[in-house]
Amino acid sequence: AKQLALYVTMYSPLQMAADLPEAYEQHLDAFQFIKDVAVDWDDTRILAAEPGDYLTIARKAKGKEEWYLGSITDENARQQTVKLDFLTPDIRYVATIYADGKGADWEKNPMSYQIQEVAVTSKSKLELRLAPGGGAAVSFKPTVRK
Repeated sequence: AKQLALYVTMYSPLQMAADLPEAYEQHLDAFQFIKDVAVDWDDTRILAAEPGDYLTIARKAKGKEEWYLGSITDENARQQTVKLDFLTPDIRYVATIYADGKGADWEKNPMSYQIQEVAVTSKSKLELRLAPGGGAAVSFKPTVRK
């Protein structure tokens, strides 16, 4: 999940998936985030940060009502409560959360991830569990106005 979060936390308008296509075929569900994530942004919000330890950042896709969030941590596991007050009020979103799975660990189990969809608004909060050396990536796509 941390590798997906890096598409948001590290600004680069030139993103790439650096491997053979066969390496991604086993994880097409997670590859969806790479296909969806924007490469340029209208807005950036740093939601939580301690240099060298953790970073949670949200970015609004250029010219769209879509937001993307990346949260990464160092070798320490963390629990991040993320207020979604950066989202546009009066719009409902589907949040697709790509998160560390059970037993995820940067050294012992780096490929463990889970994907979940939840309905959210600007008044919602997300509870993100970041595994040691892990992270989370979230896409927020609008559904309908409230």
